[in-house]
Amino acid sequence: MAAVLAMTDFLERARASYDRIAEDYAKSVRPRFAADAVGRGMLGAFADLVDGRVADVGCGPGHVTAHLAGLGVDAFGVDVSPGMIAVARGAYPRLRFEVGTMTALDVPDGSLGGIVAWWSIFHVPPERLRGVFAGFARALVPAGHVLVGFHAGDAQLHLGTAYGSPVDYDVHLLPPERVVKLLRRAGFDIVAHVELEGATHPQAIVLARKGQTHHSAMPHR
Repeated sequence: MAAVLAMTDFLERARASYDRIAEDYAKSVRPRFAADAVGRGMLGAFADLVDGRVADVGCGPGHVTAHLAGLGVDAFGVDVSPGMIAVARGAYPRLRFEVGTMTALDVPDGSLGGIVAWWSIFHVPPERLRGVFAGFARALVPAGHVLVGFHAGDAQLHLGTAYGSPVDYDVHLLPPERVVKLLRRAGFDIVAHVELEGATHPQAIVLARKGQTHHSAMPHR
């Protein structure tokens, strides 16, 4: 039991933290997203390539889900925080949002055309990412696409305050080459890889496509 609790502790801490800051986070992140021309460009490329339903995992207040929907994508949002989901539903009542986690994505095998993880994998301990990406591959159709945005680096930071409120979560800065390697191990081919400077931490965005004959080596749980 202790091992199970240790495995899920980061989710529980993220859930409680984002429930607390949901409204303030939404007010801060939406204008930043509106000013992010490169990020929106990558989302546009993803929207052009994807075919089928798309899960925006770690959707937060729903702005990326709504942006994808505005591009004609059949997108829905998933987030561990009920508070974030409540904000997303209030802002975008015509879209679907549900509480869930990327570590146990609750969709049938091969049911999605695409998955977006837009600045949401950085709360996942790096040793868990292989399983997360295997879960993405399981959920996607052959040739389905995944788009991952994250803070680049190689460090673990702990935050005790964010957006003016107390929080308790870790942020993992991830080497882009490691993320690329893990995606390839999960059966993805890399389509594009962009690295951005100028923010507090460098940023990276990776667009990848599931191989036609992929078979995940990781069991679904």
